[in-house]
Amino acid sequence: MSAPARTPQHGTGKVHIHAFGAHAHFNQLSYTYPLRILAPTVPFAGDGQVPVGVAYMLSYGGGLVSGDRIELEVKVEQGVGLVFYTQGSTKVFKSRLGANRSDSTTTTQHLTATLAPSNIFVLLPDPITCFQSASYTQIQTFHLAATSSLVLLDWFTSGRMARGEEWVFERYYSKNEIWIDQKRMARDVMLLTQEQESGALPKRSLKDRLSPYACYATLFLIGPLVQPIVQSLQTGYGDISQRQRSEPEDLIWSLSPLVEGDGICIRVAGKETELVRQWLKIRLEGLKSVVGVEAYSKAFV
Repeated sequence: MSAPARTPQHGTGKVHIHAFGAHAHFNQLSYTYPLRILAPTVPFAGDGQVPVGVAYMLSYGGGLVSGDRIELEVKVEQGVGLVFYTQGSTKVFKSRLGANRSDSTTTTQHLTATLAPSNIFVLLPDPITCFQSASYTQIQTFHLAATSSLVLLDWFTSGRMARGEEWVFERYYSKNEIWIDQKRMARDVMLLTQEQESGALPKRSLKDRLSPYACYATLFLIGPLVQPIVQSLQTGYGDISQRQRSEPEDLIWSLSPLVEGDGICIRVAGKETELVRQWLKIRLEGLKSVVGVEAYSKAFV
C-alpha cells in the first residue's frame, strides 16, 4: 500500500464532554481534514460513579502521510468519563517524492487533555504502524486534578511484517507528560532511529536492537477509579518468576510505581502484536465496571 495521493494537511480536533444529568454529553465535537472524530451512542452500564461517553479518532484515506500535522484538544469536565479509541491502527505512510515534497518530512500528532476533578479519561488507541522510511513524532500532554483518573496506552508495531517490513521506518518519537495539580508526575520519552546516537558502540540496525519483539506498549494507570486494576497488576507482577530462560519469552512485561501519586507504569513487549493486544485486553477487564461492558467491548478488537 503506497501513501495516499494528497499533499500534507494540518488537521485539528476538539472533544469536550460534560455530565448532563445521569448522561455524558459532548458539548463540542469538531475536526478538520484529514482528521475525523465520531461519537457513537453507547449504553452505559458501569458502576454508576460517572456517566461515560465514547469517541473514535480516524483519518481519511486510512492513514497519515509525511508532513501531516494533527492537533487534538480534549477536555473532560467534572463527574464524567471519556473512552477514546482509534478505528484501526494509525498507519504512517512514507511520502511520495514530488513537487515541494521532502523525503525527510515528519508526520506529527499532538494531543492535549485536561481533566477536571472526579472523572476518568481512557485512551486506548490501536497501535501506531510506521511504514518503511516513515518518520513520526507524537507528543501527548495530560493535565489532571488530584481526583482525576487516567488510563493511557501508547504502543507501536515493527511495521508491515506481511510485506517484509520489520523495523525499517526512519524515526519514531513519542513523548507523554502527565501533570497532576500543575505538578509533573511523569515524563516518558521513546526515541527510535536507524542511526545510533552513541559512537562508542558498534552500529546495529533498529531490527537488531528491538528483535525478537514486534510490538512494544507503555501503559499508565493513575487515579482512584483504576485502583482495583492497579492492585491486580501489582499482585500479578509480584508472582512473576525471575528464573533465567535460555530463549526469549513470547511476551515480557514490567511494572514501575510512579514516584508520587497512586499510579503505575507498565511496559510490555511481544513477539506478535496480537499477543500484546490480548494481554492488555485481559489485564484491563476491570474497566468494564468503570466505563461499562459495552464501551469496553470496543477495545482491542
